[in-house]
Amino acid sequence: MSQVPGYSKDDFTADGAVRWCPGCGDYSILSQVQRVMPEICEQLQLPRENIVFISGIGCSSRFPYYMKTFGFHTIHGRAPAIATGLQLTRPDLQVWVVTGDGDALSIGTNHLVHCLRRNINVRILLFNNRIYGLTKGQFSPTSEKGKRTKSSPMGSIEHPINPVSLAIASEATFVARAIATDPVHLRQILLRAALHRGSAFVEILQNCNVFNDEAFDSFAASAVRSERCVFLEHGKPLVFGAKMDRAIRLRGGHPEIVSLADYPADKLLKFREDSAHPGVAYMLSQLSEQDFPVPMGVFRSVEKELYGQALDDQIARAVRRRGTGDFFEYIRAGDSWEVTS
Repeated sequence: MSQVPGYSKDDFTADGAVRWCPGCGDYSILSQVQRVMPEICEQLQLPRENIVFISGIGCSSRFPYYMKTFGFHTIHGRAPAIATGLQLTRPDLQVWVVTGDGDALSIGTNHLVHCLRRNINVRILLFNNRIYGLTKGQFSPTSEKGKRTKSSPMGSIEHPINPVSLAIASEATFVARAIATDPVHLRQILLRAALHRGSAFVEILQNCNVFNDEAFDSFAASAVRSERCVFLEHGKPLVFGAKMDRAIRLRGGHPEIVSLADYPADKLLKFREDSAHPGVAYMLSQLSEQDFPVPMGVFRSVEKELYGQALDDQIARAVRRRGTGDFFEYIRAGDSWEVTS
C-alpha cells in the first residue's frame, strides 16, 4: 500500500480569487478546512483525489471552487441527495456537503433529514448566519422571531429552526456546533467529523457583516465567550465562566445554573456524547440563549450501521439467492407492447 504524501494547506487551496464579501465569516471556515485537511489525510491515509466537496445554492455554496479537491456545485437544497448517491456508489471517497441555513433548512430540509437518519457516511457543514445573504437580506429559517428584514418589515412571525436540535431528532450519529471566529476549536470539530463513520453534522455559526452583522456577538464574541458559552467535554460536568466557577445541572429533569462553590463537580451531571439516548443532548441544544450559556462542541457521537454497508449486504444476499441476472433480459421480460405511429 502506497503512503499518502504529506500535504500542506497550500495543497488544498485552489487558484483564483475567493469571492465573498470582505469580512464574511466564510473566509475563516474555508481557511480552517484547508488547514485541517492535511491532518485528516494523514490520519486516514486518504489521498487528496479521494475527497469531494458538494454544495447547493447560497453564499456558502461557492465553497467547492476554493478547495483544490473534486467538487460539485449543485442545485438548491439537493446537495445531501447528490452526496448520498456519490457516497453509495463510491464508498472509497470522503464526501463533504457545504450548505447554509437557507439552502439546507428551507427547500432542502427533506433531503437533509433523510441523509442524516439513514446514516449516510457524509460530513455536512451548515453555515448559519440567520439570514439570506445571497439574495440580499431576507429572513431565513433560523432567523429569530421578530427579525426585521426586507421580507419581514414588521418582524418575522415564524419560530426559527434549531439546526442542532433538528440533526439530533433526525438521529444523526455525530452532531456538533462551532463558531467561525474560534479557529482552534473549529479545527478540532472538523477533525472529529472527518474521522467519524456515519452521518456527521456540524453547525458553524458564521457572521454576515453586510445583512446581519453581530448576530452572535452576545455570546460568540471573544470578550464574552467564556461567560456566555459552555464547551461540551465528554465525561465531564457542564462547567463554564471566566473563572470556571459555574455549571449546569439537572433538577427534576430541568436545567439550572449553579455555583461550583455550592455544588462540587463530582455532584454534577457528567455529559456523555456517546449516550444511546439523545435526551440530554437534545435538551442542551434547546437551552435559551437569553437564560443559559450556549453549548459548543460535540453533542452526540455514536456508532450505528452505515446505510451503504446495509445496502451492499442486501444486494449481496439477493445475488446469492437469484444470481447476477441480465439487466436487458429483465426489462424485455414479461408484458410488453409496441407503440406505432
